[in-house]
Amino acid sequence: MHDAVARWADDELRSVNAQIEVILREALKRAGRAPRDAAPLPRRGRPPAM
Repeated sequence: MHDAVARWADDELRSVNAQIEVILREALKRAGRAPRDAAPLPRRGRPPAM
C-alpha cells in the first residue's frame, strides 16, 4: 500500500505524508466528518521570495 501511495504522491509532486493528509481530508469531507475549523492545505511549491 505504501508503494502505491508513494507513486501517487510522486505523480502529484507531494511527499507521502502530504498525500496521506490529502487522502484523509477528502475522506473526512465525503463522510461529513471534516472539522469545521480545519485549516486549508498549504499551497504547494516554494514559499514566495521575501
